[in-house]
Amino acid sequence: MADDIYSTDYNTDIVVIGAGAVGLFSVFACGMLKLHCHVIDTLEKIGGQLTTLYPEKPIFDIPGHPYILAADLIAKLEEQTLPFHPTFHLGQRVEQLQRQPTGQFLVTTIKGTRITCRAIVIAAGAGAFTPNRPPLFGLELFEGRSVFYGIRRRDDFLGKRVVIAGGGDSAVDWALSLLDIASRVIVIHRRSKFRASPNNTIRLQQLAQAGRLDLIVPYHLHSLEGYDGQLTAVIATTLDGKRRRLETDFLVSFFGLAQELGPMNRWGLVLDSHRISINQETGMTSQQGVFAAGDIAIYPGKLKLILTGFAEATRAAHSAYAFINPDKNLHFEHSTNTGVPNLRSE
Repeated sequence: MADDIYSTDYNTDIVVIGAGAVGLFSVFACGMLKLHCHVIDTLEKIGGQLTTLYPEKPIFDIPGHPYILAADLIAKLEEQTLPFHPTFHLGQRVEQLQRQPTGQFLVTTIKGTRITCRAIVIAAGAGAFTPNRPPLFGLELFEGRSVFYGIRRRDDFLGKRVVIAGGGDSAVDWALSLLDIASRVIVIHRRSKFRASPNNTIRLQQLAQAGRLDLIVPYHLHSLEGYDGQLTAVIATTLDGKRRRLETDFLVSFFGLAQELGPMNRWGLVLDSHRISINQETGMTSQQGVFAAGDIAIYPGKLKLILTGFAEATRAAHSAYAFINPDKNLHFEHSTNTGVPNLRSE
């Protein structure tokens, strides 16, 4: 559950920074070692990029699932954490990470939440991210009502006219996905060449030629029309001033994400290409007791896959246990032998 009183102090074994797929699995991995976790994320809900940008996109490389929707994977991961009673602090960014004289850490968020812990697992994806917003006058009047930077539910666009702006995989994938839901799909891109997968680009162009959707290239967004938060039209122009008015109910802009490490830059961690360097054998960063897993972590030969992140989370959990309990030998056992331990909520 998310906390409501931000001045309250907490004490726990592990603070997990990031509530995406790898952060949630970190809770499970720690829980299997009887380590209790508090989880902090800048977003208002769990799931990270999977629930924010791609909830209804299928994932094909999760073992045991020929395919699974991103939102369903997050739901399963959340269910997997339930026996360990994690405490979530959502809509908060970690501002300070301080080592105490006792050797423990004090983690403080932007809202004043203070958590004392014995180790930290950073699973914050590629850092905090915000969508790149098109430079349109009055854009904020429509955001969240008829202008979006991702799609949570396809059914929200049932029978509606949708303009999709962008030329990458997300724009093309969603244009194809919404064809059987929306009354009309219009794709705007500033170039004739798309950056999406060749097969999907060819399919998009074939559907446009067949009249199934509108492909507006090379055009860019110029202005918006509407009132009370509801779009009525998008104006697109070419570089030489040619203008088109596109009647629509929604604009979905896929211009990528602006990613930044934010306060993590000040934590004294060794960075490489805006990611945190870790020892692959232990998952530990350059700071003793601070571990990292998932897209935020980097080492020679790193593969940026969810599957890799799950393995890194498990490695970090075992290393964190050894760091917290230097005088204890951890006897490794398979989950089929141990079952799932029950941890009381703190």
